[in-house]
Amino acid sequence: YSHELPQYGIKVGLTNYAAAYCTGLLLARRLLQRLGLDSLYSGATEVTGDEYNVEPVDNGPGAFRCYLDVGLARTTTGARVFGAMKGAVDGGLNVPHSIKRFPGYDAESKKFNAEVHRAHIFGLHVAEYMRNLEQEDEDSFKRQFGKYIKLGVNADAIETTYKKAHEAIRADPSHKKKEASKDKVKQKRWNKRKLTLAERKNRIKQKKESYIKKLKAQAEA
Repeated sequence: YSHELPQYGIKVGLTNYAAAYCTGLLLARRLLQRLGLDSLYSGATEVTGDEYNVEPVDNGPGAFRCYLDVGLARTTTGARVFGAMKGAVDGGLNVPHSIKRFPGYDAESKKFNAEVHRAHIFGLHVAEYMRNLEQEDEDSFKRQFGKYIKLGVNADAIETTYKKAHEAIRADPSHKKKEASKDKVKQKRWNKRKLTLAERKNRIKQKKESYIKKLKAQAEA
């Protein structure tokens, strides 16, 4: 799914927390669309970073319930796998979870700052890092964010980029098939091409002439 994000305007930073959120959102909206539940379960249309749980509708099918399987992914607080889960939950899926692994949760005070989480969802932590690095070490900034610079993505544009991506995903989460290439691919031949009758006759003629010349040369020697 994350490789599809460029279709929604996210050209760079496909491995950060904000992109993981978008991936989860895309997964949820596409799945619910296929099940015909997307209009019943729209999820959290306003992204605040706060805790959200899907409520079942009255007199209708229940919310699609699923569970997070982290596999070998890192499970420390703020890990991207939880960003993907948050995107899926905000997208309308019923995933049992806790806020304790989201950015903004303080284990010592046991308090959760939703604003910090929202900042990660919209890539504001990346934008802040970009600004600081550009001021402190321009060479490192150019190396680290070379692709951003090339595509004209600056720190001020990051939040808007993700907001537009969320809107685009909700507008059309369906899978886009790649268009078949119109350019004809020249196939490689691993066997020799068969000669035509004229080519075979010409080849025999050349061999005969070569053999006669060889005999004459030996006779004259």
